[in-house]
Amino acid sequence: MPIEFADSPRSTVGLEWEIAIVDRETGELASVADRALQLLDSISPGGQHPFITSELLTNTVELVSSVHATVPAAVADLEGQLAEVRAVVEELGDYELICSGSHPFSQWYDQQLTDKPRYHKLIERTRWWGRNMMIWGVHVHVGIEDRDKALPILDGLLTFLPHLQALSASSPFWAGVDTGYASNRALMFQQLPTAGLPYPLPDWAAYERYVEDLRRTGVIEDHSEVRWDIRPSPRWGTVEVRVCDGVSTARELGAIGALVQCLVEWMSTRLDHGEPLTVLQPWFSRENKWRAARYGLQAVVITDASGTERPVADDLLELVERLSPVAERLGCSAELAEVTRMVAEGASAQRQLQVAEANAGDLKAVVAHLAHELRSGMDAARR
Repeated sequence: MPIEFADSPRSTVGLEWEIAIVDRETGELASVADRALQLLDSISPGGQHPFITSELLTNTVELVSSVHATVPAAVADLEGQLAEVRAVVEELGDYELICSGSHPFSQWYDQQLTDKPRYHKLIERTRWWGRNMMIWGVHVHVGIEDRDKALPILDGLLTFLPHLQALSASSPFWAGVDTGYASNRALMFQQLPTAGLPYPLPDWAAYERYVEDLRRTGVIEDHSEVRWDIRPSPRWGTVEVRVCDGVSTARELGAIGALVQCLVEWMSTRLDHGEPLTVLQPWFSRENKWRAARYGLQAVVITDASGTERPVADDLLELVERLSPVAERLGCSAELAEVTRMVAEGASAQRQLQVAEANAGDLKAVVAHLAHELRSGMDAARR
């Protein structure tokens, strides 16, 4: 079955930011997103907010940007939506907003499912694993002007998947336990059917055959249910990077968006010039994902097909230098430069562990820290 790939201007960008609602006093997740969305819809032209939507659980809202030419514009778009959500949530009661890959201590059995057929279908099929999906992420869409570039760029991006995962790692705790992983979300999410690392496919026809195999055997209804860490998004004409944990500051959101946009444009230009992209063996990609999930920015990752290994932090710093001319063309130089600062200061997972240690293991303090970061930024949260 042919899958049409929408026309999309080259290297345009869209961002998605999943936000959790918590009770300010207890720090527990609060299942009030349905009420918040009703309030937003009631004050939106046409009776429905065009960009702020529900998610699997009623403790979550998703902010979806418009299509933008630059990352700064996309981030500003989501900051405006975040302010809208904050206003209605505060109207509902004593609630706060946070974003991280996981909640430090809330339990899956206390959470309510959003009443939509596709979510009920997912949970009916996946049961315990599906109900445990208390996870939040950041997704980055980048426009691809030629459908036949989508899968080669996806393969090239897999080389940098551990870099993105380590940089955004923010899920060290799960249901009150220190997991020992920087990104426990990464390993939790891949338990769902069709989630995790993509399969190596040589061309678009092979992707269409893959989707048709799954559709014919009842695994999925359409390609949108392929939940790879990086995937083509035919509806929008983009490559969508979904591997990143949720981040609690707009500054980090911009850095991740800039890194993805610059990588895609850099690879697209190389393809234009007939240059090969670095593509790792699937077993190297799988090992890299595990290392980044386990060790975050302290991971040593495999960087080429010959098995060269390097600290991911060092490779990120070099990558920023390599991509700087691309960032200048795309109008995201300041955002890409923030990657260097993130490497120096540590990802959210490290900050959460430090807060827990400083508060004798009290994970309510970690929730308060995440809320403060989302409200005021990292620099203010340190004071």
